[in-house]
Amino acid sequence: MHIHEFAKKTPEKPAIIMAGSGETITYKQLDERSNQGAQYFRDKGLKVGDHIAFLLENSPRFYEICWAAQRAGLYYTAISSRLTADEAAYIINDCGARVFITSNYKSELAGQLLERMPNVEERLMIDGALPGYQSFEEVIGAYPKAPLPDECEGSDMLYSSGTTGRPKGIKPTEIGDPVGTPDNLYSMLKNQYHVTENTIYLSPAPLYHAAPLRYNMRTQRFGATCIIMEHFDAEEYLRLVEKYKITHSQLVPTMFVRMLKLPEEVRNKYDVSSLQVAIHAAAPCPEKVKHQMMEWWGPILHEYYAGTEGNGYCAVTPQEWLTHPGTVGRALTGIAHIVDEEGNELPAGETGAIYFSDGRKFTYHNDPERTAESFNDKGWSTLGDVGYLDEDGFLYLTDRQTYMIISGGVNIYPQEIEDLLLTHPKVYDAAVIGVPNEEFGEEVKAVIQPLDMKLASDDLEAELIDFCRSNISHIKCPRSVDFEAELPRHPTGKLYKRLLKDKYWGKNKSRIV
Repeated sequence: MHIHEFAKKTPEKPAIIMAGSGETITYKQLDERSNQGAQYFRDKGLKVGDHIAFLLENSPRFYEICWAAQRAGLYYTAISSRLTADEAAYIINDCGARVFITSNYKSELAGQLLERMPNVEERLMIDGALPGYQSFEEVIGAYPKAPLPDECEGSDMLYSSGTTGRPKGIKPTEIGDPVGTPDNLYSMLKNQYHVTENTIYLSPAPLYHAAPLRYNMRTQRFGATCIIMEHFDAEEYLRLVEKYKITHSQLVPTMFVRMLKLPEEVRNKYDVSSLQVAIHAAAPCPEKVKHQMMEWWGPILHEYYAGTEGNGYCAVTPQEWLTHPGTVGRALTGIAHIVDEEGNELPAGETGAIYFSDGRKFTYHNDPERTAESFNDKGWSTLGDVGYLDEDGFLYLTDRQTYMIISGGVNIYPQEIEDLLLTHPKVYDAAVIGVPNEEFGEEVKAVIQPLDMKLASDDLEAELIDFCRSNISHIKCPRSVDFEAELPRHPTGKLYKRLLKDKYWGKNKSRIV
């Protein structure tokens, strides 16, 4: 299906409602405005397979741009609105964007980018234009609302968040399919999550991230309504569920934690009984947190494990998870394998690197070395995660390979310790890293964001260490605890551990003494 079908069938139905401003975009408006954008791209000489980039907050224009590029057969790169000018310019230049679109809201950054993107031919700005940019509304509004005669399916080309080194552009190999061609994700939403035209989908995360961008667009292919939060706030999320009678939503575990930290009277104030499916991903969810959410919302939490690369997709229903607690699911696309350091496949229950065979092919744009490093000699690909499969084929994550702590020759995976610390009533957020130790190479350190910085003290450090020692093996427990007012976490929930580790390791090339 395609939005033009719903522009004819239900033209006045809201495709998008912005939660904060209340601005509504109907299917007719989304169809017409994206047609105008597609006409503009083609008029400027962009052909099927060419590239645009945009850097926006959660804007009402976001999906008008996505759909314009999608139906013009282009690659489009959504860039994090939180990057510095140099970081954003790297992506703009690396992806080969011929058109760049931003907003007046990001005017300071937009001004800094002007001299940093020499190969961009057209620069547009939403909500008022600075020198060097044209008005998005004036330029796009001058084009016909009719579809292109040669319209076809384009594709996003998103960049990994780059926790180590430069971010990588993940380029799908397929582009140019006939308009309305279904894909694996559309089928997943239909068969696994039962999305229909009656779905009301709440999206609380930044739209430039892969999951929100793709899930909202696929939801619109069903003719459903998407409610877009400009920024996540725990209580506001609950208010919106009640107000719009939300049926489906996708979140990250940190959002669950934020909601569970609300006072009980606030949590119980809102009716969330309309929720049918709550999908979560991006990071493993602590078992205790997930159990608490199911006690509150009922058995509606669906989890999946996948990367922007799309090389594999594991999913688990609430019922399956309750019988296999801690799993991120079984492979629904691709076949999961666990591999040791020599490349040998490991049996069930043994921990190693996670690889997928028979999944979607991808390349890292302009980076053949990184592409080659992600594939083994069997042609299987990895995202760099560590885990194991149980006897029933359910996958369990233990950590990212790059953040494994080696202390006295023992491999320690921080996730288990972080999951435990997050359940402590005085902890708001937690990170566990390896820091230098002359005797053991590394030792375990916890960096904690307390519920209130007034709680940060030697007494709380001792309390948290004792808490860990009473629940997990002493070798895994932090030997020290530091406190921070806020951890460097991406809005999607991903923790930038590199920034924490750099504080303790300095400029050392090796993270192992």
